[in-house]
Amino acid sequence: MVKCVKVFREFYQTKTKHRKLTWIYSLGTCNIIGNFEPRSTELIVTTSQASALLLFNSSDRLSYSEIMTQLNLTDDDVVRLLHSLSSAKYQILNKEPNTKSIAPTDHFEFNSKFTGKMQRIRKKVIGDVDRDRRYAIDASIVRIMKSRKVLDHQQLVMECVKQLGPMFKPDLKAIKKRIEDLISRDYLERGKDNPNLLRYLA
Repeated sequence: MVKCVKVFREFYQTKTKHRKLTWIYSLGTCNIIGNFEPRSTELIVTTSQASALLLFNSSDRLSYSEIMTQLNLTDDDVVRLLHSLSSAKYQILNKEPNTKSIAPTDHFEFNSKFTGKMQRIRKKVIGDVDRDRRYAIDASIVRIMKSRKVLDHQQLVMECVKQLGPMFKPDLKAIKKRIEDLISRDYLERGKDNPNLLRYLA
């Protein structure tokens, strides 16, 4: 996947020098097949979850530190990731010791005896998704305002919903909250005569 990202980045840079690509990996999904002893199950997971699970194709048992090193993630990201795979509703990984919290001394194994009622299971890392959706909303607002310069508040919200629609269904309250945050960070300002009119600053 790293090679594919590198190839596309190089291609993109030949097309434009004025834009920067930012990869939001947890907004991506992968469909992988888990070959469990009872039956095979299709898992719909985030990019980071897929990367973690694929490590167990070549190793029966991995420590917390080995997973963190191979995925090159921060401690916070690894904790959320491993919790979603070992301590949530669908336990794809077995954890030793068998506790709900994730610690740097933990070890993990692929749960070959996993059983689920459904043949297709969707897993999420809630912390990652929420954080990256905020980034995506911010990026969308800035792109729109950079292009339009001045725009009515409600029109900005609607254009943001339309732009983000192919990726996820954004919450209107979340968009309005991100607009207020961008105003506080001096990316936008409200019109002096009309507070519903927004102006791009950055």
